Amino acid sequence: ESLERILVPAPDGTQIPLEQVSRIYYRPGPQAIKSEDTFLVAYVIFDKQKDLSEVEVVEAAQAYLIEKQESGEFVLPSGVSYRFTGNYENQIRSEKRLAVVLPLALLIIFVILYLQFKSTSTTMLIFSGIIVAWAGGFLMLWLYGQPWFMDVTIFDVNMRDLFQIRPINLSVAVWVGFLALFGIASDNGVILGTYLKQTFEKQKPKTIQAVREATIEAAQRRIRPCLMTSATTILALIPVLTSTGRGSDVMVPMAIPSFGGMTVVLISVFVVPTLFSAIEEFKVGRLPKID
Repeated sequence: ESLERILVPAPDGTQIPLEQVSRIYYRPGPQAIKSEDTFLVAYVIFDKQKDLSEVEVVEAAQAYLIEKQESGEFVLPSGVSYRFTGNYENQIRSEKRLAVVLPLALLIIFVILYLQFKSTSTTMLIFSGIIVAWAGGFLMLWLYGQPWFMDVTIFDVNMRDLFQIRPINLSVAVWVGFLALFGIASDNGVILGTYLKQTFEKQKPKTIQAVREATIEAAQRRIRPCLMTSATTILALIPVLTSTGRGSDVMVPMAIPSFGGMTVVLISVFVVPTLFSAIEEFKVGRLPKID
């Protein structure tokens, strides 16, 4: 309205409002003029499909644009360039950092276990639980992508809806979940290994039969603490897996690897005593026989 009331002088000096000699049209335009590194910048925002990650979408878009440029269908004007930014950059930056953090965390865990047991074989035996838990985490991620997984209804509540089961991409939250899993995956092995070591130092078995009896005795005394340790961790993750609202999009992918890993790593209560007994039986079998 202010522009329409601007007075324009006629040749004879008469002041005429601008609306009488012109028409003013309203057209949508940029809300603000933005610049970066002294260049004008415009943002094109696009979203991704549910089954794709940010990195996959950007790589597909880059390949598509390069293909169009090579075919001549897409020509960049002189002085114009484009660059992908946003969550994609954060994902790439985080993956580079995790590529250093994850091996470092595994190395620190191995060193701590070695300082506890002072034995490479026992340390490797307990450290194997982390590998098993890692496999369990990936197995749970695979199950979340299957349409038949947990497709049951209990008390008129579909379990897929309750646990928000859907395909999960390998995001930063998932890798952080694996990082947390590494710290708790060796708990059962430490509990069993510590008591097995104490039992063998106390009894000092000299025969294969004595080794097996000591192993069974130590494993039976520590099976309940191991199951309680795993159960508390698994039960504590259920509220996280069923959470909704703000923050759940990060917490749920973070909890899935820990839930799957701690469920599968329960087999360590059988594997650790068995392998520990095998190692001790090998040592006993090599001892010289005294008549």
